[in-house]
Formats: sequence, structure tokens, C-alpha cells
Amino acid sequence: MADFQIEKKVIKKGFSIIAGIDEVGRGALFGPVVSAAVIFPITLIKQKLSGWVSEIDDSKVISPLKRKRLAKEILANAASVGIGLSSNFEIDQKNIYWASIISMKRAVGNMSLAPDFILVDGFRLNDVNYPQISVRRGDKKCISIAAASIVAKVLRDEMMVLLDRVYEGYALSKNKGYGTKEHFRALKEKGPSPLHRFSFNLKCGENGD
Repeated sequence: MADFQIEKKVIKKGFSIIAGIDEVGRGALFGPVVSAAVIFPITLIKQKLSGWVSEIDDSKVISPLKRKRLAKEILANAASVGIGLSSNFEIDQKNIYWASIISMKRAVGNMSLAPDFILVDGFRLNDVNYPQISVRRGDKKCISIAAASIVAKVLRDEMMVLLDRVYEGYALSKNKGYGTKEHFRALKEKGPSPLHRFSFNLKCGENGD
């Protein structure tokens, strides 16, 4: 389970506005990469883990209903939350790695409160004016990063449900844009929509980068 140990170590170094950053949708065939940045109040970080905070974990291992409930708590209790997207067009132009970096930078830039330190899941963000730590598998270790993964996942999933009504036949509300057998079958029958990622191999689901 994730905890606040990394955040507490950063606080001991003199920082107090710590943003956890994560993205979702890197492996999808359809739609944008969505990133979130979450800053928790320092008072919450220093408290003993309890209640909803103790339930925060990697979004991939939490049920959809629990993710939605936790996302509401995170949005209600965070000092600041920022969201950043990188479109399928940017993914095709720049590749998925750089598009993910761009979406993370946008998430930080869209916060109402500027951080003084950032914790990033797996990546290092170049050309940003913040001291940072890239945390391998950070969504499993660090609550701030895990919270960002939950917010980003809930938002992107809800986008897929809405887009399923626009681009019918791909079962987006079920597969959330990922390469399920049903999704590949629809691609074979219908062809790709304007929001599919053409730099990905839509026949076998492999990234073409």
C-alpha cells in the first residue's frame, strides 16, 4: 500500500507544497493521455493514516466504484489539483513518451497552487523549475502519486463513457480505449475513428514508436 513516507522525507528537507503527478492511458489505442497533479495539505500528510486516506493505492488495483469515491475525497480535501491532457494527434506527432511528459507538465501548470517540489511516477520532467524525484512504481508507494493516478483514471474513464456515445461500436465505455478483442474486432469492421492513435499498430495493439 502507498503511504506518505516519501512526502515526509521531502518535508524534512524544508519543502511544504508537494505535488504528486501521474498519467493514465499510455497503452490505449484511442483518445488522450490524461495526467493529474495533486497537492495535499501538509497537515494531512503529517497525520496518522486513517479513513479514506489509508485506502489510497494504485488506481489499477482499485475497483471503479472505490476509485470514484476516493476521487471525490481527493478533490474535496486536496490543497490543489491540476489536470493535463495530450491528444491522440500529439501522441501521433511526438510519440507516446513525449506526449505523456507534455500532459504531466500541463497538469502542473493548471494547478491553482504552485508546488515547491514534485514527485513523478516513473518519469523525470525536464525543463521545469521545480526540484523533483522520479519514483519508480510511484503509484504503489507514494500517496500523492497514487491520488493523482486515481483522479486521472476516473476522469479518463468518464471521458471514454461519453465518447462511446459519439463513436459508437468500439465499446469504449467497457474497454476505455484499450486493445480488447472486441475493440480490435470493431477496428477491423469499422476502421479507426478520428480519435484513434494512428502511430499505434491498430491491427495487433503494438505501439509503432
